[in-house]
Amino acid sequence: MSDKNQSVNSEQDINELLKIRREKLKNLQDCNNDPFQKVKYDVTNYSLNIQENFEDLEGQEVSIAGRVMTKRVMGKASFCDIADKMGKIQSYVRKDEIGEEEYSEFKKIDIGDIVGIKGVVFKTQKGEISIKAHEVILLSKSLRILPEKFHGLKDQDLRYRQRYLDLIVNPEVKDTFIKRSAIIKSVRDFLDNRDFIEVETPVLQTIAGGAAAKPFITHHNALNLDMYMRISLELPLKRLIVGGLDRVYEIGRVFRNEGISIKHNPEFTLLELYQAYTDYNGMMEITENLIKHVAKTVLGDYKVVNGDIVTDLEKPFAKMTMLDAVKKYTNIDFNNINSLDEARKVAKENNIEFEQRHGKGDILNLFFEEFVESNLIEPTFILDHPVEISPLTKRKPENPDYTERFELFILGREFANAYSELNDPIDQRKRFEHQEALRKAGDDEANMIDEDFLSALEYGMPPTGGLGIGMDRLIMFITGQSSIRDVLLFPTMKPIDK
Repeated sequence: MSDKNQSVNSEQDINELLKIRREKLKNLQDCNNDPFQKVKYDVTNYSLNIQENFEDLEGQEVSIAGRVMTKRVMGKASFCDIADKMGKIQSYVRKDEIGEEEYSEFKKIDIGDIVGIKGVVFKTQKGEISIKAHEVILLSKSLRILPEKFHGLKDQDLRYRQRYLDLIVNPEVKDTFIKRSAIIKSVRDFLDNRDFIEVETPVLQTIAGGAAAKPFITHHNALNLDMYMRISLELPLKRLIVGGLDRVYEIGRVFRNEGISIKHNPEFTLLELYQAYTDYNGMMEITENLIKHVAKTVLGDYKVVNGDIVTDLEKPFAKMTMLDAVKKYTNIDFNNINSLDEARKVAKENNIEFEQRHGKGDILNLFFEEFVESNLIEPTFILDHPVEISPLTKRKPENPDYTERFELFILGREFANAYSELNDPIDQRKRFEHQEALRKAGDDEANMIDEDFLSALEYGMPPTGGLGIGMDRLIMFITGQSSIRDVLLFPTMKPIDK
């Protein structure tokens, strides 16, 4: 059946075509040729490999397997396009080559069926690299109809819910996720080459710590214990630094019971790494070179394209303190604001909403989020955050109201967060107690007191630099995607019946 004949105009048409496909399957099964009983097919080449190595493979026999995406039957000869994991390639099928009975069966194959093809690599008169088939085997029957080929699958909600269908009909989507895998591999390679070791830490925790976020709560039946799904990787990894594993990292899923947006998904992939005997300056060097390494490895270039914006990562990343950034974009110098009352006054004058619990440092951060973030298009390190919003970070010795912390912003989005890690257990306990007070006052994102972590610090943790990078946002940047859902194979979706 040709593509034209498969055009579907009504639900009645769809039901009739679905019925025909099931009848074809029944006929195959009645003839002891059930495609679902096929268990193996030896693939020697992929489409891209054949196209890139045509000069070496011309005239050679190859076997490929994939999904039939188009089919053009022309009497005693036909063409079909086969899609595999690497791309798409044309096959030329002639009755005289594969046999009359086999050609008759080939003509019954539907768009979407999965086939194996053996044949010789050649180039058509029009110059298209193809496979001249001498064997076509039906390996799996498609009982549903792919979206009409000229329009594809455009409904975004359906694309995210049925990612398998999205991958079939939108080749650029498959390319994004192949790049995702390559990006994660390049991160691992970069860190492994710097003598970091990859570790795994618990997803289920009795205390949700390491970040300001609302956790998911679950219940362990055997222990009769409520537990949290981790919101961060930080505290277990820092325990390993105490234990003498001087360079550790984890790329893992974390879970935050918060809103969904083009930048946020309730579960996402986070990279966290910790290195003993360095500080946030060391983390800055790692961050910049890691991102440059990923771009060069995956894209072959330091230039990254996002819509109309081209980011040249070869240039040094900019640096600016949070105080200077707020002053630059608002003309307000928080160095001259000496009390909480003054900070609240200037916030009201600039229509910045704050809560009673917010200190001067919190209000500075609110100004930064409102007036600065969206302007940070070029890669920019924002340094020296207020202590109020940095409960796990070392204070700056020369100005203890601020900390040795940075965030990296590109295209107006946060990509990385890093500290000179707080290793003073006495100071850490005071900050945990302050966070606990905020929790009791109604802030369900504040940190909990982790007594075991405090105990670990009391045994002694060396000076340490720590870094967290949201992998999904990094992947969005490198692949030019504007929504986090476009780089997650299975984004969180509300069920249709809800």
